[in-house]
Amino acid sequence: MFNADQVDGWTAPTPQTRSEVETREHVEAFIASTRADIRHGGDIACYDPVGDYIAVPLSEQFVATETSSATEGYYSVILHELTHWTGAASRLARTLKARFGDEAYAMEELVAEFGAAFLCADLGIANEPRLDHAAYVSSWLKVLSKDRTALFTAANKASVAATYLSDFAAPRA
Repeated sequence: MFNADQVDGWTAPTPQTRSEVETREHVEAFIASTRADIRHGGDIACYDPVGDYIAVPLSEQFVATETSSATEGYYSVILHELTHWTGAASRLARTLKARFGDEAYAMEELVAEFGAAFLCADLGIANEPRLDHAAYVSSWLKVLSKDRTALFTAANKASVAATYLSDFAAPRA
């Protein structure tokens, strides 16, 4: 037995990690046009309003499910978080200081889901329901039962957010 450092000229083989995510150049260009600070790594996707950045797991961590491909999952997650990113005070100024489980949080998640759906449709990425959506459904229902216009309000805010993001990619005259 030898320590690898004791063997001259030998380097350990690098394991090949292969992503199931197919790169979609037009989606990558759209995302890059926003100039959002997107950091890959870790195990969760989120928008950090204090640091004003988006955290997303590596594309290799996304796998196909019964309802969507790894590509669809990866891009829909980024577009969801980009929708949250538009809510910063310096952008569209939505309430982002809510806590998980409260009504403001549920409303912002609904806005982000609609925003991701609108953007996925515009970019030709299928956006099917995922298992993590179930965690939000009960909070959405609570909001919707108290405010019958909440769905329309969320859809409107998501449309504004999607337009805001799309304007970055629009050709400049």
